[in-house]
Amino acid sequence: MIESLDKLFQFHQNALNVRAFRQQLLASNIANADTPGYKARDIDFAAALREASSGGAVSALPLRASRERHLGGAGRDEPAAVLYRGAQQPSIDGNTVDMDVERNRFAENAVHYDANLTFLNSQIKLMLAALQG
Repeated sequence: MIESLDKLFQFHQNALNVRAFRQQLLASNIANADTPGYKARDIDFAAALREASSGGAVSALPLRASRERHLGGAGRDEPAAVLYRGAQQPSIDGNTVDMDVERNRFAENAVHYDANLTFLNSQIKLMLAALQG
């Protein structure tokens, strides 16, 4: 029984971690809207959640060392692979951030994050009510 509860909470933890990471990326895009040459970044949420739920980690590309004493690359702590978004309206300075798109995705992700928390909170309250009789 504890294992099934752990699996349930693990799924919600993975979903919240991926949502929080996406929120950071979208906030970074908004913050760099006027930075010349900045490329808008995002993740594929469904693929990232599948990867996190299957227990896999984002595989980092191995670094090629030209000498034996070169250090290997550190593993990434990111829960998802970061993708670059193409420009819908190209700008002269090479920036691919579209503020309307970024605000929309930021708000949508925030609503989904809050919904995940609300759903998780209601499940915890339901289990507490069942335990207390």
